[in-house]
Amino acid sequence: ASDGAGSIRIPAAFVGVFGLKPQRDRVPLAPARDNWHGLTVLGALTRTVRDTALWLDVAAAPAAGHSFMDAVLARPTPLRIAYSTKAPLIMAPPKVSDEVAGAVESTAELLRELGHRVERCDPDWGAIGINLAPRYLNGIARSARSAPHPERLEKRTRGLVRLGRLQGGPLLRRSRRQEPRDARRMLRIFNDFDVLITPVTGEPPIEVGRWAGKGAVRTLLGMTRTFPFCAPWNHLGVPAASVPAGFTPTGLPLAVQLVGRRDDEGTLLRLAAQLEEARPWNDRRPPVS
Repeated sequence: ASDGAGSIRIPAAFVGVFGLKPQRDRVPLAPARDNWHGLTVLGALTRTVRDTALWLDVAAAPAAGHSFMDAVLARPTPLRIAYSTKAPLIMAPPKVSDEVAGAVESTAELLRELGHRVERCDPDWGAIGINLAPRYLNGIARSARSAPHPERLEKRTRGLVRLGRLQGGPLLRRSRRQEPRDARRMLRIFNDFDVLITPVTGEPPIEVGRWAGKGAVRTLLGMTRTFPFCAPWNHLGVPAASVPAGFTPTGLPLAVQLVGRRDDEGTLLRLAAQLEEARPWNDRRPPVS
């Protein structure tokens, strides 16, 4: 799978499997370069954490120099973990449902029981939406230019392409320049913590066709209100993972996002494997499936 703004983590959260967005450039994109202006990475959705670790050992650039499977199998050590349900403003005011917030809280409590130091701490989101949007939207326009038959794109996609063309030039250059500044501000949380836990999405799995026929702008506003938590980590290029976290009372999957330091997928894999052992998900299916 590929992930330019959450397209590994969001589907994984909605179907109750594990999904890791690796560090930028961890898995080669050749022959593509700088896909979606550096937002896109390649990864996998798997039923178990070990499957993702094995996939990375096969697919990651040789320069990685270590085994991700070894990281999963290593003895867990106490970590400093921050958790937050405060959402960034991307384009529309975000919302976080009680069920999603409860999944984060219950995961934090489980990690305390497993011996980790867990504290509430919000990342300093700043104006991340303004800095992120040009990369994302112009990436859509760039992809459309390489489509074999762009005239076959649906009307809403063509609308997104038009918006993306307006985001090129100075806006795009400014967006790229802001990444180091955003990184210094947002990644400061890792001076005190090893891992950050947030929601993956603002609400449980949504109905199919929620934005059907709504047009490009209304779709973007709806998506950024519902999915504000994933794209900032593409902007910064750090690893992040979706980990199953139980079910809603009506049987829909819940998940939390683990975010780590640069080049530290190993810690995320090890912590996710510990959560999988304590709260197994591979053999559990909701009654709606």
